[in-house]
Amino acid sequence: MKTQLQFLKGCVSAALLFGAAVSLRADATLTVDPSASWVGFMNVFELPSNGGGYVFGSGWGTADLRATFSGPNLTLAPNTINDPATFWYQGGGMPGAPGNKIMDANFYQETTGLYSGQTLTFTGNVLLNSLTTAHSAVAFIKDFAPDYSSFVSTTIPLNPGVFSISLPTINNPARHIQIGFEMIGVDVWPTDVDPYGYVNITAVPEPTFGIIAIAGLAGWLIRRRIATLS
Repeated sequence: MKTQLQFLKGCVSAALLFGAAVSLRADATLTVDPSASWVGFMNVFELPSNGGGYVFGSGWGTADLRATFSGPNLTLAPNTINDPATFWYQGGGMPGAPGNKIMDANFYQETTGLYSGQTLTFTGNVLLNSLTTAHSAVAFIKDFAPDYSSFVSTTIPLNPGVFSISLPTINNPARHIQIGFEMIGVDVWPTDVDPYGYVNITAVPEPTFGIIAIAGLAGWLIRRRIATLS
């Protein structure tokens, strides 16, 4: 009898903790939503062999970042520049020409003040990552100062499977919060991009009220069983 009571009490604790964890997971949780307002920004650097210095940064269209949705699935591919100038390709652009810049492509959503002072969680499901060592990709949350002069961030590599990252944001309504993805690597001539691979990502469904209710009901039923055995 004592062993059975201990087991049931353990089940109650687990059910209650599960219900609490699901209902309180974070102050805000965002996932990969194709209907959200996604924007793009590109930072361009010299190749490491040319010193790796920063060249420029500017807003880019998301399609130019090679970031596209097909239904609920997001595909991220290495950046291509349809410009044969030697600025972009060694010896000039053509099939097989090596890229001449490192591209840091950022695909993200941005809000100002909305999540300030909260713990923000960003999650998704990486269906495939076939990138070669020429490129790397991460998910990120960035918390920028009002003038964008500095930021705090957290990142996670886009390995196959579910990812989840969280960041306690600074309590200042003038700060800017970004969640999204970053692809870094050499630019590739458009006809050469396929062998370099890509990343495919989709959303992680949010827990429903039904799941939370079931956890609570399970705890209530077990407590009643304990009462009859005591």
